Amino acid sequence: MKAVGFLTSHPIEHEDALLDIELPDPAPRPHDLLVRIEAISVNPADAKRRIRTAPGKVLDEPFILGYDAVGRVEAMGADVEGFVVGDRVWYAGDAGRPGSNAELQCVDARIAAKAPSLVAPEAAASLPLTAITAWEMLFDRLQVPTDERNASLLVIGGAGGVGSATIQLARVLTGLTVLATASREDSADWCRKLGAHEVIDHRDLVASTRATGHTFVNTIVQYADLAQHWDAMAELIAPQGRIGSIVETSEKIDVTALQGKSAALMWELMFTRSMYETADMHRQGMILARVARLVDDGLIKTTETRTLHGLSAATLKEAHRLIETASTIGKLVVRY
Repeated sequence: MKAVGFLTSHPIEHEDALLDIELPDPAPRPHDLLVRIEAISVNPADAKRRIRTAPGKVLDEPFILGYDAVGRVEAMGADVEGFVVGDRVWYAGDAGRPGSNAELQCVDARIAAKAPSLVAPEAAASLPLTAITAWEMLFDRLQVPTDERNASLLVIGGAGGVGSATIQLARVLTGLTVLATASREDSADWCRKLGAHEVIDHRDLVASTRATGHTFVNTIVQYADLAQHWDAMAELIAPQGRIGSIVETSEKIDVTALQGKSAALMWELMFTRSMYETADMHRQGMILARVARLVDDGLIKTTETRTLHGLSAATLKEAHRLIETASTIGKLVVRY
């Protein structure tokens, strides 16, 4: 099969940053679906892993990136239930296995679901990783109430992929007042379009939030820069509130700043369930099935804002280059 991968970590401008390669077709394990991929999206995690996986060394085998994918089931393992050959499925994948930058991919059926039927594959490909991350953050990690009408949520990084999914899920499934950060006019408009009640300027987070009448916010999700915004979040979080982050930091932060408020810091990594094969890893398939229904019912919008075409190193280099600008709105997708 055709695939795109790398052997050494290089800046994206390097001619060997990503390579066109040929690999044997993968064989499904007992719980696997073998999927012929139609479309993917490219995430910041792709660029981070390309840069960090093999600096200063050459891998024995090509590293295949790619998480979000939509495609047709071509075969399946003996223990798979709920799917048939020909089903169009979507998933965010497993960081420990070869990714979706390939014609064929094996994925554990427990972390996949049937894709939305009323949108194109490239549109659907914009959502799996971000929707699972947002869902797990809101409902598994932070346990936000679905029936609370006097609570607030601050989304830092509102115009990005995960922020875009979080705004929509919070508006559709909860009664939270949603505040989202954005500093440019186009990103602010994007957040409002997705349902944010207020748009906050992250360059002066405390003052901008309080200008909306919120002295404190009950829940904060951090999708941009944990250390940069830590002091402001510690000031803004309500007593007994919760902060959730997906962004690692090498800088020290003062977690004791939360003690007086009995506030909590929670981490979310979408790959934890598949990485450790947790007893509830099938929950990701359930989440995707629910999100697919929300999309087909017109309650959740897909978040693709730019589409590239073709499975090639050249196409994916351009995708990585765009992602590394850290200024994209929504999701960048690739239709094979």
